Amino acid sequence: MIELLRVDHRLLHGQVAVAWFGSVGANTILVANDSVANDEFRKSAIRLAKPENAKLVMKSIDDSIKAINSGITDKYKMLVVVESVADAKKLIEGTNNVVKSLNLGGTKPREGTKNYSKTINLTDDEVSALKKLKNEGTDVYIQQVPSESRQEFN
Repeated sequence: MIELLRVDHRLLHGQVAVAWFGSVGANTILVANDSVANDEFRKSAIRLAKPENAKLVMKSIDDSIKAINSGITDKYKMLVVVESVADAKKLIEGTNNVVKSLNLGGTKPREGTKNYSKTINLTDDEVSALKKLKNEGTDVYIQQVPSESRQEFN
């Protein structure tokens, strides 16, 4: 079961590993990212941020979708972290909307982005994708850490 799907360009780091993992009662972290799945150096770095009591899985987006759809992940309470809005959208749509909410935690400034909060920078295409997800029933919100108030994405 997916407890939280989070977009964070840094993937697994202190805020995710400590604050969010404990806050949502997860026992497993799934880093769903195409480049990490094929990069042993990045995998090693991510393993260093893993909480001691967490199971850590790193898969491509497509392999993550297959695993979730197969039911093999149903026994876990998962915190799923993706790097981008596009990856979140692909994962949500590929799993037939089993994900009910999407936490926007961090998207770095890039060319063509506008700032929506202290940690969220989005392109017009990303805003459109998030609006589409929201219109289809996904609860989309901005919240960097659990102790902060959540800000609805509108």
